[in-house]
Amino acid sequence: MPKEHRKRGKKHKKSKQEEEWTEPVQVQEYREPEPQFDAGPSWIRPAVKDTDEFNPEAPFGYVDTDVKAYFRTVDLQMRDWQDSAVVEEGDEDIDPNEGALERRLFFVAALNEMREKEKQLATDPDCSVVLERMLHSMDDFVRRVFFDSLAGSFEVLSKHRFGSHVVQTLFTVAGETIGRETRGVLPSIPSDAGAGELRTCTQLALDACEELLPVLPSLIIDPFASHVLRAILSLLSPSSASTEEALRSKKSSSWKAKQGTMKSVFEEKGKGRADAQKTVPPQFSEMSRRFLQQFRDSHDENEIRAMAASSVASPCLKTFLEIEADQDLGGERDSIMDRVTMGLITSSKTGDGETLPEPSDYVGTLLRDPTSSHLLETIVSRSPPKAFDLAWQLYFSTKLARLAAHPVANFVVAKALERLSSQQITDAYTELKDVWHRSIQTSRTGVLRAFIERVASLGTMTNEVLQSIYSAFGFEAASDKTTLILCILSVLTKEDYESALKAKSRKPPATETQKHRRGPKETDPLQYKTQGSILVQALIKLPESHNKFILDAIHELSMEHKIAIGHDATGSRIYDVLLESPSVPSRVKRQFVLDFIGHYHELVDDRIGSRVGDRCWSFSDTFLKEKVARSLMPYESQLAGSFYGKFFARNLNLYMLKRRPDEWRSMQSQKKQNAQAQGQATQSSTQQQPQKSRAPPVGPVSSTAHPSSKEERKQSKKRSKPADEIDDLFDQALGKKVKKAALEGVDERAKQSAGKVEEEAKEEKGKKVGKDASGLDAVLGALKAAPKREDGRPNKKHKPS
Repeated sequence: MPKEHRKRGKKHKKSKQEEEWTEPVQVQEYREPEPQFDAGPSWIRPAVKDTDEFNPEAPFGYVDTDVKAYFRTVDLQMRDWQDSAVVEEGDEDIDPNEGALERRLFFVAALNEMREKEKQLATDPDCSVVLERMLHSMDDFVRRVFFDSLAGSFEVLSKHRFGSHVVQTLFTVAGETIGRETRGVLPSIPSDAGAGELRTCTQLALDACEELLPVLPSLIIDPFASHVLRAILSLLSPSSASTEEALRSKKSSSWKAKQGTMKSVFEEKGKGRADAQKTVPPQFSEMSRRFLQQFRDSHDENEIRAMAASSVASPCLKTFLEIEADQDLGGERDSIMDRVTMGLITSSKTGDGETLPEPSDYVGTLLRDPTSSHLLETIVSRSPPKAFDLAWQLYFSTKLARLAAHPVANFVVAKALERLSSQQITDAYTELKDVWHRSIQTSRTGVLRAFIERVASLGTMTNEVLQSIYSAFGFEAASDKTTLILCILSVLTKEDYESALKAKSRKPPATETQKHRRGPKETDPLQYKTQGSILVQALIKLPESHNKFILDAIHELSMEHKIAIGHDATGSRIYDVLLESPSVPSRVKRQFVLDFIGHYHELVDDRIGSRVGDRCWSFSDTFLKEKVARSLMPYESQLAGSFYGKFFARNLNLYMLKRRPDEWRSMQSQKKQNAQAQGQATQSSTQQQPQKSRAPPVGPVSSTAHPSSKEERKQSKKRSKPADEIDDLFDQALGKKVKKAALEGVDERAKQSAGKVEEEAKEEKGKKVGKDASGLDAVLGALKAAPKREDGRPNKKHKPS
């Protein structure tokens, strides 16, 4: 029906009786039906569910959504500060402390938001990374506050997937604070810190160790807590500490690499925090001994041997072995090393030296296991001399030919070769001389490198080193050696290198479609490898009587191959060692620099080659520098147009050499002397232990934090400089933090106050100094008479013609 034909009915009016009486509505209560049990007595009832049940994913509760979003913003801002420069140097119109002040205020706000939420944030998958990043920027006082906030929960956090990373980073960065406290450097506590006593970082670390000591057995076998335990042991015993990469698994290291660099946001770009000397209080040595004793008492021999094959517990067991060796406890009976080696320490003490005990199949298995072989490397390198000699006779002697070719055992053999005596290394050479060629074919150069370094340290078997290299790569003594360096860098025998070279020459060049094709690319067999570069570097570092053949082989290379090696990131390292090694004669180094004359423009036109060119330039004296610079004069325009060569051309300063050669020579000799003096000062400072205590790193203490010592030095330098008279007057009137271009736009009140200050200053100066102030009056009159823009904007600055 159309809308216009519709009619609304009459409204029905209720009677008074209908309004007074309404039918009552009966609301039925809902009752939950009782559960029916098919079997069992009627008195059995199900357990009541606890609403406050422990959640292992968030043991301290979940983080609020708004707080999580805020800390994501903090993370992005801190990463931006860490990756880029914040302060623009050289601009006088920008306050150098403005950027640091902004970062400080931002960081203090983040710390205030983090207060009383530390545990929840540490167990959150997103915010735990932000806490790790903030730990590097905290100063000593804030670190102590954060450390204290986690007290009593280290066991739960250490076994948590994300909290374990925060605790591990905390113990890692706490080493810097503890080192300063050991030297007597304590931060100033702000006045608004609140009541109560805040423990030092040293005491906090000891209390955390006391908390974790009773649960040590469960920490070793936990996949997350084992990394925290290794960080604690490295803090307690720095001499046995491993690198930060070794404290993390490969999966954790690759994930952490994606998070960017972790450093303080208060460090200037290009100036990292100096590595503090690892000094620990004497209580730490006693605490590490307690950890070691607790580990011994809580595990028997079979449990310790089972840990050696565990990918989780084996790294912790390796750290305990290093601490045991540092404290001279590894040579005792029933030590951890004695249990792992099936009583080898006890046999070395009780044996008569003539009858050897039976070798253990368990130790033989450790040699070939990818996980436990790292543990055996530590045992081989840290065992007592008698125990090592016994282990060499039982497990290595007469088996070297088979072990050196094994993909896992060759690493243990390389460690063992580093401790051999002259007689033992001679016997080892007799066994290994026939397997060098096979080890190169399988790209396992570790045993050969260890043999060369050990022979060089003993100063014997010069001819044997030469024969080993020739036999390994398939060269004969009287044959051509021009390709020896290329074969070593490629880790290919001479026959394989020639066949790969022929195959490459027959292969058609790749088209544009093949270059941009997705998928795994074919590896070039002639590509320089890291193992080969390390082997050449070891040969160059040999004494002068040993390394002559390898230096001659480098000299005989064609210029094309020399430049190709210099452009390779792996191969160019042999040039660095050649120029730095003290065992290389100076005449060889000079000849190496002279060989590139006429080809430096080709060498430095590359990202890696420009660095090699800088190395050659820094080594050269003034005479060599002049020869290099004059050889590059015809290629000056080519270097200026090169993206990488232009940086090398700046050091040459060819313009001065052409017009003022004497001044150029004196400038280069002065630079050389300054560089040598700076190198000697750096070397002496690293050798001597710093007597004066260093100030703590720059970081926010609180909202009322005092400026750092660096800022105070800058301000003191500014105050000590003689200020200009006019600038001093304007500073008194307007303040120092006023842009130069904004002086013309001040209001009348500021002008009047400035004039009063000027008159008072002139009168006071006339009384004290007694000089005529007419010159100053003339200058001020000229400033007042200068035309001003009505809009208050400064005049445009024109460059001088």
